Amino acid sequence: MNSPALSTPKRAATRELILEHAYELARREGLEGLSIGSLAQDVGMSKSGVFAHFGSREDLQLAVLEAGQQRFLRQVKWPVLSLPRGIARLRAVVMNWVEWGKEYQSGCVLLTAASEYDGREGVLRDCVIRQQAGWRQEICRTIGHAMENDELRADTVPAQLAFEIYALMLGLHHDAALFGFEDARQHTLAAFERLLASYSPVAGGSSVP
Repeated sequence: MNSPALSTPKRAATRELILEHAYELARREGLEGLSIGSLAQDVGMSKSGVFAHFGSREDLQLAVLEAGQQRFLRQVKWPVLSLPRGIARLRAVVMNWVEWGKEYQSGCVLLTAASEYDGREGVLRDCVIRQQAGWRQEICRTIGHAMENDELRADTVPAQLAFEIYALMLGLHHDAALFGFEDARQHTLAAFERLLASYSPVAGGSSVP
């Protein structure tokens, strides 16, 4: 019989394997499309074997959401933390966010989840709201730092600008899926620069309520 010390790493590795396959399935089918039966077959396990690592389908869905968030932060947020706070970091975040948009062509778990659970009640919707609100707050913080540096107008409302940036990302998602990523990328980055210019503190910046 294996000792707990030996079995724990193996168990963790198996859980990660299941989660990896579940994440890819959710990219294609959405979280509601996750099937324990299909997943078990995909990883060569029994249904009970999958349930041994995730007590319920809902637990699995929550784990996939968490995995998606960690992937997003690893690609979009963490690489920019070495940059000075302010407009340089905001621009780098948006650049990374746009590159993350390549995920949209084969399904973005986080964005799909926002559509799947926006009209529902329960822990999955609560998780989606918590993730989305947390990211919006991160963007607002970065905008606030740019305002402190006098890189954005003093009357900028961080929540408004964060909303407008997010709207650009939704446009990217829409166009990348229908018309291809490269065109969507170029349009999104051009729109973002125009948006920043409208909040510029230099003379000629247009007024944004």
